Amino acid sequence: MPLNLEKTIRLDKEAILSSNLADRFSDRDLAAIAEFCWEGYQKDLASRSTWFARTEKAMDLAMQVVEEKSFPWPNASNIVFPLVTIAALQFHARAYPAIVQGTDVVRCRVAGGAAPEDLQRADRVGKYMSYQVLEEDSAWEEQHDRMLLNLSIVGCNFKKSYYDATVRHNVSKLVLARDFVINYYAPDVAAARRKTHVVPLFRNEIYERCMTKVYRNVTEEAWFKTAAQRALEEGEGADKRSGMTPPNTDWATPYRGLEQHCWLDLDGDGYEEPYIVLFEESSRSVLRIVSRVDRVEDIDRLPNGRIACIRAAEYFTKYGFIPSPDGGIYDIGFGILLGPLNESVNSLINQLVDAGTMANTAGGFLGRGAKIRGGVYSFQPLEWKRLDSTGDDIKKNIFPLPVREPSNVLFQLLGLLIEYTNRISGATEMLAGENPGQNTKVGTTEAMVEQGLKIYGAIFKRVWRSMKEEFKKLYVLNAINLPLRKTSFTGTTVLREDFLGNPDHIVPYADPNVVSDTMRVRQAEVLANRAWTVPGYNKPAAEMNLLHALKIESPEQYYTGEMPPPAPSEKLQVEQEKTRRQELVLRHEKEMFIFEIQ
Repeated sequence: MPLNLEKTIRLDKEAILSSNLADRFSDRDLAAIAEFCWEGYQKDLASRSTWFARTEKAMDLAMQVVEEKSFPWPNASNIVFPLVTIAALQFHARAYPAIVQGTDVVRCRVAGGAAPEDLQRADRVGKYMSYQVLEEDSAWEEQHDRMLLNLSIVGCNFKKSYYDATVRHNVSKLVLARDFVINYYAPDVAAARRKTHVVPLFRNEIYERCMTKVYRNVTEEAWFKTAAQRALEEGEGADKRSGMTPPNTDWATPYRGLEQHCWLDLDGDGYEEPYIVLFEESSRSVLRIVSRVDRVEDIDRLPNGRIACIRAAEYFTKYGFIPSPDGGIYDIGFGILLGPLNESVNSLINQLVDAGTMANTAGGFLGRGAKIRGGVYSFQPLEWKRLDSTGDDIKKNIFPLPVREPSNVLFQLLGLLIEYTNRISGATEMLAGENPGQNTKVGTTEAMVEQGLKIYGAIFKRVWRSMKEEFKKLYVLNAINLPLRKTSFTGTTVLREDFLGNPDHIVPYADPNVVSDTMRVRQAEVLANRAWTVPGYNKPAAEMNLLHALKIESPEQYYTGEMPPPAPSEKLQVEQEKTRRQELVLRHEKEMFIFEIQ
């Protein structure tokens, strides 16, 4: 859709390096740009409305949110069985230590037969990037931890990687799926023509960035002056998951910013260029417009100067759990997969508890012949109450309400649903740490554990693939923003030119095919045994790999890598002894021969 702007700008080197292009447009142009972005945002919201409703319900199940219940009577049983919670915790307990292993998170692969300088460069890059995500970006590991847990419930999350000028280094921040609005049927994140990151903005934050000219100066606009006070008067409402009502103050109330990564034709040539537009949601006031191109070299032009192609910078990396069967870009997690089963289990448990309550406390009907004073009667053990009626009159005039015991069929159905829920999530008894029984064979147990981990294995590979894409973005950012030479506090020195290679060589250190500590140790033991028995292996590297698999801290202080001379075999020792004796005999005969001649 053409914007019909009063003023246009050309995407040249000056526009690419500009920190904010919004000041170059009139108020009318900014309103047109904001309206265009707002309409696209609303379309994307509508496309994912069904997914969003299911996700919110899934999160309520995982958080075991209990809503007020009045049927079949007030304060009836309202149990939320933790099926989704158990499945999420089981996945997270395996994923986090398997993916983030000590201080080794990133590595740089090299081809076989690489030169020594290439091996040294790969080692420097791997160590420095591991330092970046674990030490320099101190929030990365904590947010990755949160991401893995939320991923198992919701099924989809995003990481936003960029150079933060405030802290002067690369960062990768977690973006929850609810705060990342993209068309549900977009082919992928990079190919989407529009994606919107919902960003909370605080009043002080907006003011500071307006003063430093990062944002367009909006401090005199009406929405900025009155929005905080209006939110203070209306209130934010209680959060049912946390049970708290956040306080509102004039300077702390957050605004909602919409940071839209989109394609806009701001030069009027009929070809849309990649831009980032940040505007406030309630007022639709544009705060910032910047180019989404890192370098001039990313723009291919024809001889006449017209743009032929633009390679836009991509900030977001998608982390998926299980691909959605309907082809949607938002993947699904245990919350959506197990949600209907979890609700059925909740209903069955509540029915059984309610039936038990009725069986223990059920009332009945009183006839007119029973001479009983009004009021509620409650009994204690060994207590007897006096009545004015005879026992025969009481028997005839009291009719207890016919109530059945809790149904055994419902209990069996409950067990069936829980069993199939565990099959879907892979949370079997042995994987949960429970004893399968004394007569279970070792081979059977190992086979059952291996099959139970198949589900986690596929998910681990998807997480590994996403981490690879995230690290590639950080690698490219290092090539642009890193100083010519930098040394970390761990002693690793890297050059900017170290990051000018192929980013496809950057991969996570974790093995996507290994999903348990037992499997990792067994794999390392087999490799170490082969190294000591088969020629051609790097024996010190195999031994060090085993120590790392055993999670030995600082293994280099226990194993120096020096190889002792191999012990000769028994047969070789016998042959050496025969040779030695023959040499002695020959030497003795030679000495005797020389003596006789003399």
